[in-house]
Amino acid sequence: MSKDYNVAVVGATGAVGEEMLRILEERSFPVRNLRVVASERSEGRVLKFCGENLKVERLSSASFKGVEIALFSAGAQISREFSPQAVKKGSVVVDNSSAFRMESGVPLVVPEVNPDAIKDHQGIIANPNCSTIQLVVAINPLHRITRIKRLIISTYQAVSGTGREAIEELKGQIQQWLKEEEIKKEVYPHQIAFNLLPHIGQFLPNGYTDEELKLGNETKKIMEDDRIGITATCVRVPVFIGHSEAVTVEMEKEPSVPQVKRILSRAPGVILQDNIDDHLYPLPLEAAGKDEVFVGRIRKDKSIKNGINLWIVSDNLRKGAALNTIQIAELLIKENLL
Repeated sequence: MSKDYNVAVVGATGAVGEEMLRILEERSFPVRNLRVVASERSEGRVLKFCGENLKVERLSSASFKGVEIALFSAGAQISREFSPQAVKKGSVVVDNSSAFRMESGVPLVVPEVNPDAIKDHQGIIANPNCSTIQLVVAINPLHRITRIKRLIISTYQAVSGTGREAIEELKGQIQQWLKEEEIKKEVYPHQIAFNLLPHIGQFLPNGYTDEELKLGNETKKIMEDDRIGITATCVRVPVFIGHSEAVTVEMEKEPSVPQVKRILSRAPGVILQDNIDDHLYPLPLEAAGKDEVFVGRIRKDKSIKNGINLWIVSDNLRKGAALNTIQIAELLIKENLL
């Protein structure tokens, strides 16, 4: 990367925004000038980047003057309002919210899976849902060998997927429980400490949540196959970082377990952890802080023909959000699409 770029991070003070700053620095992203932008509440705060102190700016249309790459992680409402303004100012937007994911004409990109989709962008590229990203990174290599017919997915999602306030709520509830104090609930409708909530997103008339439908719809769009049958149950768990997924994959042809392991051991962005004799399988605690998607507990599903069971774990703040966003930006530079 011979050229440097003017970059804005919108939502820079949030959990994902701060992760973006760390990853931009870790990966030596070619930043000429970095603008850190957030809401009025965070205006004036100081964030560190590459040894420099950067003062947080209040988000406005002027935030994008001269900006070539705008990385958004400030929620769908903010994205809908300000992403088009950024594009008008000459920025290419990589948006981490749900605002544009299913819009026609907006690429929904995971670089290990569908990098060519980025070429069709019209100023905005959508970053998928965190659970979708780790899922497609793990299953797409199998789909390329023999088509996936159906997916049954149960997710176990960390509180950091809700944001910093949820992290603090879990910490606080643990302390309250240990001290036998009243458990305070503000972020979630029920206590999350030492509990599981089968409720992520808004419930819909059909009984699913929008998070569960997002997982299916986004997977079909990324993998360009609307024929895949997908059902999901999404569960919030008392884990700080790292989403986990139990996935049953039904395929057109029967794959052997050794074949699946061999394919995944060579797949980009995947680390195979599957040795039950040594108790080796993916754990959210160990995936936290790492870039890859970890896959293990691979076994034949005895209940269906051509079925394989997988256990998939990844850091939802990194690969599930900030890292994938920055990888998209790197791909834009590599393909000269700015």
